[in-house]
Amino acid sequence: MNRIEPLQALAADQAHARFVAALRTGRLPSSSFFSMSDLIAILGFPLASVREAVKRAEALGFVEILPKRGVRVMDAGSDRTRACLDLRAVLDSEGARRLIARGGGPALAALRRDHEALLACVANGTGAGPDQPLSARAIAVDLSLHDLLAEALDNPLLQDSYEANRTRVAIIQRTRPFLADRIASAMQEHLVILDALDSGDAVAAVAGIDHHFRQTLRWWGVSD
Repeated sequence: MNRIEPLQALAADQAHARFVAALRTGRLPSSSFFSMSDLIAILGFPLASVREAVKRAEALGFVEILPKRGVRVMDAGSDRTRACLDLRAVLDSEGARRLIARGGGPALAALRRDHEALLACVANGTGAGPDQPLSARAIAVDLSLHDLLAEALDNPLLQDSYEANRTRVAIIQRTRPFLADRIASAMQEHLVILDALDSGDAVAAVAGIDHHFRQTLRWWGVSD
């Protein structure tokens, strides 16, 4: 390998990371079409790095490459939504079992405080603060439990699968408003899961995860 190749690989990695960030934040929204010129401008990387990032994104199911035209971001239809949330629930359930088998962890108390504080904000009709709207805080708190369960898998292959699916779910989530009523019910569903994790009840934890999965489908207008 010559001295240039490692730099090209690094640029491709950075372009891919920026591509994923743009998908997660909604800069590249579901079902939208982008030419390679568009992506070069958005990502701020040269063509070779953007092409490599696009190939990786297609391999993970984030986009579809349209030859000689550009890319289309994955759709957020019912079938895709159901499949992505089902995969998350499966990984969450196994993460819960493994976390309980290892005796839980100190992070549970902090997660509980964050969930209860967010519930209080919703109940009082107050925002999360001048620098963070309530919806952004809700997404961060929501992800915190799912991320904990992914970490508990303690398997890099499963964690890679979770991380890729997290991007798909983020693309889907950006197509739907985060309603205050759903913030409250989602946090309550998470607290039920946290209760089960705290008490070491794997059956209750998995049941709570399944209920959260089905309720999320319902709120997003998808039949289970």
